[in-house]
Order: sequence, then C-alpha cells, then structure tokens
Amino acid sequence: MGNERRDPPFGGSVVFLLMNLPLGVLAFTLLTSFTAAGLGTAVVWVGVGLLALVVLAVRGAARLERARVYALLDRYIDLPYLPLPAGGQKDRWKGRLKDLSTWRDLLYFFVLFPLGLVEFVLVTAFWSTSLALAGLPIYFRWLPEGAYYFPSFDVRWLTVDSTVEALPWAALGVLFIALSVALTKALAGVHAQLAGALLGPTVAQRRRMERWWEEAEEKNLVAG
Repeated sequence: MGNERRDPPFGGSVVFLLMNLPLGVLAFTLLTSFTAAGLGTAVVWVGVGLLALVVLAVRGAARLERARVYALLDRYIDLPYLPLPAGGQKDRWKGRLKDLSTWRDLLYFFVLFPLGLVEFVLVTAFWSTSLALAGLPIYFRWLPEGAYYFPSFDVRWLTVDSTVEALPWAALGVLFIALSVALTKALAGVHAQLAGALLGPTVAQRRRMERWWEEAEEKNLVAG
C-alpha cells in the first residue's frame, strides 16, 4: 500500500504536531549521548555494544513512528527492510548495516527535533492568537482596567472596552481559526510525506523486495 496523498484528520494532526517536539528532544538526546558514548569507547569494544543497541533501538522506534503516523494521520508507510540473511549473527548484522533504511531511520530521528520545534512554534502561535481574538468579546472586561489594548498595555494604539468594539476582532479571530486549521493540516501532511520518504521504501528498495520474494517463491516451489 502506498502513501496516499490526502488531507490528514484535523484532530490527529493537532495531537501529532504537538507530540513531535517532546519526542524529537527525547530522540535527539538519546541518540547523541549513546552514539557519542559508543564511538568514544569503541576501542575497548564496549562502544560496539552501545552502537549495536542504537541500531536496534532506531529500527524499533521507526516501526513505532510508522504506527503513530498511521494512527494519527491515516498515512500507511510500508516497511522498507529486506529480510535478514539466514546465516549467523555476523551476517545478520551486516545486513542491518548495509540496509540504507537503517540510516534513513536514523536521519529521521535526528531531523525530528528541529522539525518538531518549528511545527510546535507555528501551531501554538497561530492557535493562541486565533482563540485569543475570537474570545475577546467574552474576556476583555476581566483584563487590567477592563479593556484590551493593542499592541500592548503600555503602547495603546487601539482600545477595546466594549462588546461592540470587540466584535471585529472576534471576526478576525474566526478567520485566523480557519487559517490555523488549514496550517495544521498542511504541516501534518508535509510531515507525513517526509516520514514516508525517510521511513518508507524507495522505488529501488521496492524492486529489490519484489525480486527477493520472487526468488523465495521459486525456491519454495523447487523445494516442494
């Protein structure tokens, strides 16, 4: 199943975008600390185990991320990994390290932090502004001096101290809410495309997997 181009659900988009920053911080912190520790102690072989743990953790986390994209954004991402060789652990580890998908998974989690930061700032800024404007006719009377001053309390270019004066601001807030909805879904859609590009199979990988399964079926038929 491919990565369909359609608008993600609004509710799922909001939850997804707000989750990206804390998940990105967590992923970046763990990856940088464990990778640095692994590279620094690789000469005494302790680091090799740490780096192996990073590889396994990244591939496992990428599976969870594909599930999160599907659950919240309704975008299915195919697994890009070829089956590991049937030999010993050495051959299986060579298979993991030679698989470009492992390194693309790693790149995704490094990018998740700055991308999540930008998404979080945009979403919170647009929605806080939109809701503040839309609700101004309700809460302006509880502000200091019972009025709203634009652009600030100290710099009073415009004063709103009645419901009638607040209504145009509320109308502007409704417009901003519509823009915020569109922005939220657009950001989620762009992120879903990036996730599909980095966490999903490329065209070449799909062809390799198709050849692998064809060869496996032929072997089974011969064995049968």
